[in-house]
Amino acid sequence: MTLSDTAAKLVAHKPRLEAGHVWLAGAGPGDPGLLTLEVLAALAQADALVHDALVSDEIVAVAEQAEKFFVGKRGGRLSIPQADINGLLVRLAKEGRKVVRLKGGHPTVFARGGEEAAALVEHGIPYRILPGVTSAFGGLASAGIPVTMRGVNGAVILATGFAAVSDDRPDWAALARTRHPIVIYMGLTHLAETVADLRAGGLLDDTPCALIENATLPQQRTVVATLGTLTETAARENVVSPSLIVVGGIVALRDRIRSPQ
Repeated sequence: MTLSDTAAKLVAHKPRLEAGHVWLAGAGPGDPGLLTLEVLAALAQADALVHDALVSDEIVAVAEQAEKFFVGKRGGRLSIPQADINGLLVRLAKEGRKVVRLKGGHPTVFARGGEEAAALVEHGIPYRILPGVTSAFGGLASAGIPVTMRGVNGAVILATGFAAVSDDRPDWAALARTRHPIVIYMGLTHLAETVADLRAGGLLDDTPCALIENATLPQQRTVVATLGTLTETAARENVVSPSLIVVGGIVALRDRIRSPQ
């Protein structure tokens, strides 16, 4: 049996994407191999694909029959307002299109999928959420860092580092006091402030940290530091977005569980 035959069997009884419906789908952290079969099937059915900047060209190309709408947001650059993206999804659905809204990672983990779902509900448009591998879990696996390990951590915190001052800004000092590992999305811009707040919450300067740049992609790079050297290291190594920041004892396990070459 071919891979295509196997995939077709596994998705044969899944719902079909209907005209006037929108599916909010997660493309995973970047590697096309991390696409779920359900998302792959959605891409094959769409006639309108609304996609983000972090979705690779290879994944976008899978929906070869679909009209493409690029609505990518990148930190520090001119971006399409979220209200306009919501409006585009509503308009395409009302035109009777089969719409896939494709996001990097998982659609409701720091990806505004909840806002888009609310807009669709407001206009009476049916939708589904198709999960994706969130960047934290895909990135840590690719970097050889376990998300949890018995005797080290019984929880992990996912946080956004992009908001400098807003209702979404995490209470970093409070998170530090939990002593649980923290995986920070979009955290480079305000890294120095975040580090200062984590130290204020009691995290020691020797707390292991890692920066994972372009997680799961061929150009992935993992830079290891401590909390006390994290900001300096990111600048010296010219770490750029998209990058995950990992803070906590799980980073120190990387060498211990490294696969033999």
